[in-house]
Amino acid sequence: MAGSSPSRSSWAFLAPALVLIGLSVLIPAAMALVISFTQTGLDVTEPLRFVGLANIRRLLADPMFFRVMGTTFLYLIGVVPPIVGGSLLLAVLVNRRLPGSHWFRGAFYTPVLVSIVVAAIAFRWLYAENGLLNGWLGVFLGDHFSPIGFLTTPLLALPSVMLLTVWKGLGYYMVIFLAGLQGIPGELYEAAELDGSEGWRQHLDITLPLLRPYLTLVAVIAAIAATKVFEEVYLMTQGGPADATRTIVYYVYDQAFAELEISYACTVGLALFVVVLGLSLIRLAVAGDGGWR
Repeated sequence: MAGSSPSRSSWAFLAPALVLIGLSVLIPAAMALVISFTQTGLDVTEPLRFVGLANIRRLLADPMFFRVMGTTFLYLIGVVPPIVGGSLLLAVLVNRRLPGSHWFRGAFYTPVLVSIVVAAIAFRWLYAENGLLNGWLGVFLGDHFSPIGFLTTPLLALPSVMLLTVWKGLGYYMVIFLAGLQGIPGELYEAAELDGSEGWRQHLDITLPLLRPYLTLVAVIAAIAATKVFEEVYLMTQGGPADATRTIVYYVYDQAFAELEISYACTVGLALFVVVLGLSLIRLAVAGDGGWR
């Protein structure tokens, strides 16, 4: 009995969090899974009608679904490498013991604290045809410059939204890398210097190999976040122009609240869950942190 008391105490402390997760995550997820095999009408009081795999067959025949999946994949490819490389570079720079390094750490982390709504509105003003960016380009390029529609041109809209995601995420992932850098003993760099490894060569020989778990963690977290991007798209382009920025989460929102296709929206959400689950399993496999045991 004495040995079971700590276990009961642990479950008692975990109970509030487990109840909250169950009510806000697990139960809604289970309901969405059930609804994806039914057909709902506009009247929410009507009972659900079981349709089996009809929604999944519709999903596989939906060209818009594959288009938004492609857009989401492009978003992931365009966001993850700059975030991983940029945040690692920032972490290396601010990890040096230089005057004012703490101020630089705070400055680079500040975008993380900015509300996504405020950041999106600021970037919309920045990208506007009469905004700051076009104003600067007009000054440098002269009177013959024609304002660029960063958010109204299909080829430019998606990269423009990506830039907001990268800007807002660099500081967060920089802190993760900074924690890893500060866990590397300084004696390793001193020994490498005696062996002839100097400057940035030390980061190739020591920093990158020892930061491999952090690189994997940041890459997968950033990939999952990019896959689930919604706020930036909703606030800046609402999926336009010409569906150029419509991602899978925005497609779920559009089907659920604009088209009122609740069952089909749950089916698309189920596909998103499979993608995120796959990314999580890749992280466990690559990291080799014992997640398979």
